[in-house]
Amino acid sequence: MSSVRKAIAPQEAFGRAVPVKPPRSLMRPVGRAIADFDMIHDGDRILLGVSGGKDSLSLLHILHHLQRYAPVKFALGAITVDPEVEGFDPSKLKDYLANLGIPYFYREQPILEQARENMDGKSFCAYCSRMKRGIMYTTARKEGYNVLALAQHLDDLAESFIMAAFHNGMLKTMKANYTNRDGDLRIIRPMAYVRERQTRDFAAAAGLPVIPDSCPACFSMPTQRQHFKELLAEEEKGNKLLFHSILSAIRPLMGKKTAY
Repeated sequence: MSSVRKAIAPQEAFGRAVPVKPPRSLMRPVGRAIADFDMIHDGDRILLGVSGGKDSLSLLHILHHLQRYAPVKFALGAITVDPEVEGFDPSKLKDYLANLGIPYFYREQPILEQARENMDGKSFCAYCSRMKRGIMYTTARKEGYNVLALAQHLDDLAESFIMAAFHNGMLKTMKANYTNRDGDLRIIRPMAYVRERQTRDFAAAAGLPVIPDSCPACFSMPTQRQHFKELLAEEEKGNKLLFHSILSAIRPLMGKKTAY
């Protein structure tokens, strides 16, 4: 944590956003993933999904930094989908994004209420994710963005892999770079090689305005993902190379790659 703190300047207060230079320890795996999976092309217009959690805020500053210094030129916008869950208020992000000078789209929809009526016993997280994705796709098309960036990291991909193997008998995980069914949007996950603890350390060191429990409904409902998160954490205690091994196993499932 101390080395991370030395590398960046903390935010002064919520709503007083300043550009933050992410540490090399975070930029290196992002840069490798972007190169390996050919994620960002010259002239791309990238719309980033920002929930207000540590992961999406970390990726916001990573992409903002790359936009200013990377040789590939791309536009960057951000979108928040507010599911109108009691106790969760991401509206303060409006001023934060405005101060960073990033085009921002704020969408509200009563997803929790709709889920209670329509999800038919399925996971709320899966239902919410599907609804949010649809809203982000619609906004990207309307506003002229051709790429949607999502903030899942290696821990998320590992959990998805184990869940698919255990419950569905499938070798499957989230893709690092793929095109949607309609063929008009690419979806990228630039933090596919990043560990969750890295975004947690960066967010804390930079004083990013993380919204606690960015989806309280998910924390109030038991999920399979939380079970596998805890399972992997317990296994890692005895095997420090666990996630390195999992990455080696899932990399062929993540899409086209170059040398790592």
